[in-house]
Amino acid sequence: MASKARTESELRSNIQPVMRAPACRAGADRWFEECLESVRVLGYAIVEEVLNEPFLARTREAMYRCQAAITRELGDDRLARAGELGVLRLMMKYEPHFLEFLALPEVLAVVDGTVSPTAILHLQNGFILPSSQTLGARGRFQSTYHRDFPRLMGGYLASMNVMFAIDGFTETNGATWVIPGTHQREFTPTADAEAQAVCLECAAGSMIVFDSTLWHAAGRNVSGHDRLAINHQFTRSFFKQQIDYVRALGDEVMTSLPPRIQQLLGWYTRVVTSLDEYYRPSDQRLYQPGQG
Repeated sequence: MASKARTESELRSNIQPVMRAPACRAGADRWFEECLESVRVLGYAIVEEVLNEPFLARTREAMYRCQAAITRELGDDRLARAGELGVLRLMMKYEPHFLEFLALPEVLAVVDGTVSPTAILHLQNGFILPSSQTLGARGRFQSTYHRDFPRLMGGYLASMNVMFAIDGFTETNGATWVIPGTHQREFTPTADAEAQAVCLECAAGSMIVFDSTLWHAAGRNVSGHDRLAINHQFTRSFFKQQIDYVRALGDEVMTSLPPRIQQLLGWYTRVVTSLDEYYRPSDQRLYQPGQG
């Protein structure tokens, strides 16, 4: 039987002195409440057993196909100059499989329960972290402590990350590290603070939810194998996306998608490009009312 949701004091007593969040299991009683409480107190949560093995296998195959397609289009040299080796952007353009992540009930529950039901996808990035890469080859931004949303707005929750462990996360294969409790407050990483960081070890198929203002960094992969992951960042609808997914995918693809996925991709919050678009009837406007 699943345990009841933990209070803030129970969380703190369970995680001292390392402040490690207890994992919850998707589908278990009160998993959602435990997830949100952990994010509120510590800045992150781990939800196990979200993706099954057949889905994981399809995802791994699609990620490598996507990597090959991006490399053909841009070339290794251009990606290397950008420090983007192993980073996969705009995956859904090359592999529609990645749109399925936006329909997962666990993802939608987290988005609706944190940022808001009108939130949009700021980014979906895949990571194929190779083994034994140097810091320079991996890209310094991912390898040093940083915030994905570097703006503090008086406690206003504007952005949330949902990351999936496509392979199991271990300290050996470069799992993400976080400094618990550093979200939604002024903080500058120091050596002492980084010593309190936690490695987010979890099984393949787990979902890692964290406040985008939490300080975190990628670990170093020395396992001898690639480590695969997919990160999503969801923001309030009035923040600009990393990539204009609507324009990138095109109207033909967008109109074929379910309404909720359209909304997450920004279909209802488009910016007009002409007076004709601006003066359309209300039911045809590109920026629909009620979008937060």
